[in-house]
Amino acid sequence: MLENLINLIREQAGDAVINNPAVPNDQNEAVIAQAGQSITGGLQNLISQGNIQELIGLFQNGPSSVQNHPAVQNISSGLIGQLMEKFGLNQSAASGVASGLIPNVLQSLVQKTNDPSDNSFTLQGILSHLGGSQGIEGLVGGLGANQQSAGILNKVRELFA
Repeated sequence: MLENLINLIREQAGDAVINNPAVPNDQNEAVIAQAGQSITGGLQNLISQGNIQELIGLFQNGPSSVQNHPAVQNISSGLIGQLMEKFGLNQSAASGVASGLIPNVLQSLVQKTNDPSDNSFTLQGILSHLGGSQGIEGLVGGLGANQQSAGILNKVRELFA
């Protein structure tokens, strides 16, 4: 999944990264990789904070709802910080990269996930990747063994039934 995500980011990186004079050409790939880490890290944070329903909602509500989804704002904020820290971009340049890249990448990711003729991304594959070696059950393991986590796990399972 990560390789497909990086390729998706490359497809969307035109003006935000590659043609952006604030990002030195020799750092384009590193910025793209950082965007990939920010996206996966941001989605994993949703899970670790117990917001798996918010994560699933991101994919189920379709591409048009991505722009206003709280995860997009959180991922963008995280990327801005990383671009400033690791690549020395100023606030304005880092914000431009994040706002020109993250919503578009997530919109495309959601679109591809919901397209039955495109198997580059599936919700099951994304959830399995984010859950690590424990798979989908690992996604809700951090929620504790209670009725809420059992209910969420059943909802996730229903998505793939």
